[in-house]
Amino acid sequence: MTNLVVVDDPQAFRFKVEDAQIVAASDYLLGETWQAGNRVRVYNLCKSYQYQRTGYYVSLLAAARGHQPLPSVVTMQDMRYPSLTPLSAELESLVERSLKDIRSDRFELSIYFGRNMAERHQRLANALYNMRPAPLMRALFEVRKERWRLRRLSAIQLNDIPEAHFGFLQNAIQRHFMRRISTANSPRAARYDLAILVNTDDPMPPSDGPALKRFEKAARALGFAVEFITPEDYGRMAEFDALFIRETTSVSSHTYRFARRAEWEGTVVMDDPLSIMRCANKVYLAEVLERHSIPTPRTLIVSKENADEAAQLGFPCVLKLPDSSFSKGVIKVDDETQLQAGLKAYFAESDLVVAQQFTPTDFDWRVGVLNGEPLYVCRYFMADRHWQIYKRTAAGRVTSGHYESLELSAAPEKVLKLACRAAKLMGTGLYGVDLKQIGNRFVVIEVNDNPNIDSGVEDKILGMALYDRIMRHLYNLVEARGGDE
Repeated sequence: MTNLVVVDDPQAFRFKVEDAQIVAASDYLLGETWQAGNRVRVYNLCKSYQYQRTGYYVSLLAAARGHQPLPSVVTMQDMRYPSLTPLSAELESLVERSLKDIRSDRFELSIYFGRNMAERHQRLANALYNMRPAPLMRALFEVRKERWRLRRLSAIQLNDIPEAHFGFLQNAIQRHFMRRISTANSPRAARYDLAILVNTDDPMPPSDGPALKRFEKAARALGFAVEFITPEDYGRMAEFDALFIRETTSVSSHTYRFARRAEWEGTVVMDDPLSIMRCANKVYLAEVLERHSIPTPRTLIVSKENADEAAQLGFPCVLKLPDSSFSKGVIKVDDETQLQAGLKAYFAESDLVVAQQFTPTDFDWRVGVLNGEPLYVCRYFMADRHWQIYKRTAAGRVTSGHYESLELSAAPEKVLKLACRAAKLMGTGLYGVDLKQIGNRFVVIEVNDNPNIDSGVEDKILGMALYDRIMRHLYNLVEARGGDE
């Protein structure tokens, strides 16, 4: 990846930038050197981002050439109309916490490559950078009705920065580019940049530490420069060619926003937002599996209007919140009283609830499917003296049953074929399909877009080859998108 810092006048640019070329805006716009090839990241530090001014055209043509501009034209336009994107409740709360000791009713916050000079404002600076990724910004806050409000968030010019800030700006530039250099070390020259999204606060991450290291090793061997990123790196999606999400996904969490942002930036992403949306909601799954004649336990979509029909499934039966995962938000009810109590509790969270016939088995089949083909197969056994794989105590402790990994050839052919049929309805990414076996009959329980891949479990049969195949699939997607010319 070539890094360009595009400025109006390189002679007047006073800062040292490691691993980047300083280029005049006129040369970038009109010269032939940068008109071909899209392995270029453009840091646009021109004086004006106004519509049809030089800075605007730098980012516009960068996008047309397949380069990665910072800021993008969309970010430029969004800064012109701040009222169109109100702050989230979470960000408003962060503003209040960060500015609570300010005695004035007006405050300006400078943000240089996502950083602020005062450590107490760093989280706020990073959050605003994530919202509007631009190298140099200034946020204006004012007190209104006894609360701090963001009045304006705008890009600033280099000559708007006080000389007293130059040392900090140089440090911010250095930190930004040195981070990119440190992640580029690879057994061979890195062709692409891969971000792996992880979250240390995820109580049940889909991959353990050793598995993540193996993903990293496989990716580097292919030619990816790999960086593990966290939820705080939302604004950096334009820096990467691919994003691999390795934390529990949800439409209502930052994982979906990361996937959407990556897709919007032209970054290849797995899991893609459509897969997250489809797999995360069991109402959608029930409908689409039924429409395509995929066998499942008898299932009803229940609302307050048809709640009485759920008893038709017989007892015991299972109630599921649409966005449940890891056996959480899933309960077994043994009679009418428990049924109505469970529905009442779940209707407080969702207008629709999935009710399903109870299908007791000693284990669930799990088939990992990549790009429509079976990748691995396991049997997950129920937790001790429990009807689910995961058992939660009142204190929040989670235990699980044991597992058995099998060669694909040792699994029933019906299991593999049915899993692949179900997964293909979700997309062409990486999925984990759960099935139950009743005699010689198999039924699909759910399709997961972010399946577990832990060391010594899902990789027990293929070993490193499993990670190689997943990373190869991601690499091929980048190549197919025209990642290199």
